[in-house]
Order: sequence, then structure tokens, then C-alpha cells
Amino acid sequence: MQLTTDNKQLTTHNLQQTTNMSPKTRAAKILKILKERYPVVKTPLFHETPFQLLVATILSAQCTDNQVNKVTRVMYQHLKTPENFARARVKTIEKYIRSTGFYHNKAKNIKSCSKVLLERHGGQVPRTLEELVKLPGVGRKTANVVLGAVFDIPGMVVDTHVGRISQRLGLTTNTDPVKIEFDLMEVIPEREWNEFSLRLIFFGREICSARKPKCPECPLFKLCPWPDKLLDK
Repeated sequence: MQLTTDNKQLTTHNLQQTTNMSPKTRAAKILKILKERYPVVKTPLFHETPFQLLVATILSAQCTDNQVNKVTRVMYQHLKTPENFARARVKTIEKYIRSTGFYHNKAKNIKSCSKVLLERHGGQVPRTLEELVKLPGVGRKTANVVLGAVFDIPGMVVDTHVGRISQRLGLTTNTDPVKIEFDLMEVIPEREWNEFSLRLIFFGREICSARKPKCPECPLFKLCPWPDKLLDK
């Protein structure tokens, strides 16, 4: 349903007020609302060890968490440890992960990552971003997921949901994930980084989707300076 003239004028007024708000002020208000909506958050990826979360996060690229969980719950009955994956043939790994997409590269990366963990880290997942991103198939997003969920080390995870919503909410003007990560770190308190990322991800799935955001029921509507929200209400 299109906006009425009165609603358009009211929303434009709110947009002007929101646009004039500093990023830190807006971020604090957004953080408060998201914490109320999602009081307890944790990674939805199934895992029993840090290594299993690392593998699951690698698999989650261009794939839903639900599909990854279906795959890993079966695969981890047969392949559980870096030793298991390092010894497995790439084709064996591919057989389990085919439905996650890009399975050729993912299988190679998981096997190579497992070998590096055994050769350089005693089979243990490193606890620093610098060491994690040196592993095959591991970028900053994957590293921050593992650091936050397993080791409770602050990190800002930027996936497609976080990037999209941060732009719409005026918390960043960048499109590069690394630049978005640092922009968010500037306006969100460090102790909130891990859970803020998760809350934005949950919010993106529930309300602020890429194609059909539910602007009329959005709890952040008045704080959102995204002009395209005016087109569909």
C-alpha cells in the first residue's frame, strides 16, 4: 500500500530528523531497540568444537545456516576433527557438502585448512584474527564468527545482512565489508560487537530483507534514513 500524503510528509520529517542525527547517537538507539527485540543471541550454526564451527562457517558462504546445519549434522558423524578432514579425500568431503554450493572450493579449503592447523597449530584453532585469516578459506568474517562465538573475543562480523542493514540505517556509506566493519566498530561499543552483528543478522532475516523489507512493522522505522523505505508502506 502506498503512503498517503500526510504519511509521506510525516515520514519525510522523521527522515530529516534522523539524517541530522550523529551515527553514534543513532547507533546507540538502534542497539537498545535490537537488544530488547533479541535479548539472547548466539550463532545458529551447529558445532561441538571450535574446529567444527570453523568448518561450518566456511560452508555458510552463499548458503543458509539451516542448510549448513543439515549437512554438518550428518558429516560430523563421520568427519569430526582436523585429522579426519586432513586424511579424507577431497571427493569424500565434496559428497557431504555438495548442497552448500561452491563445494569444490569449499572442500579443498577445508582439507587444506585442516592440514595447516595440524602442521602449524597442533590441531587447535588459533585465537587471533591475524592467525585465523592465514588459514585457507578463512576471511575476516569467518574469523570474527569463531573468535566471538567460541572464545568470546570481540569482533564485528559483516555478512550480507549486516552490510545491507548498516547502509540503510546510515551507520556506513561504504560497500566494502572490511570498511563497513571498521565503521561499525567506531560507533558500537567493543563489548557489544559480537552480539550486535548477530542481532543485525536476525533482524535482516525477520524484518529488513534485501528485496521486501517489512518497513511498516519495523521497530527501527523512525531511526532509519533509508529513502527507499518511502516507496513501500
